[in-house]
Amino acid sequence: MTYQTRTLKIAVCIKGEAIFHEGTTEIEIVDEAAGEFLKVTQSPDDAEPGVIKIDPHEWPMLKAAIDRMMKECRSHD
Repeated sequence: MTYQTRTLKIAVCIKGEAIFHEGTTEIEIVDEAAGEFLKVTQSPDDAEPGVIKIDPHEWPMLKAAIDRMMKECRSHD
C-alpha cells in the first residue's frame, strides 16, 4: 500500500488577520462520490448566505489559489 499527502484546503487571507476574519476566503477540494470539485467559502460577515465578496486587490492571489487547487482535483475518468 502506498500513501501520499494532499493539500485539500487553502485560505487566502489578509496578512496579519486571524484565519476566521470575514475577509478570509477558503478554497477546498471536496468529493461527494461523483468526482472532485472546488468549494469556495468565506466566513460570513452578515446575513448574505451564498455571497462571496472579492476585493480587487485580492483577486490575483485568489485566482492563483483557485487555479492551483483546480489542478489538484482528480477526475473519475
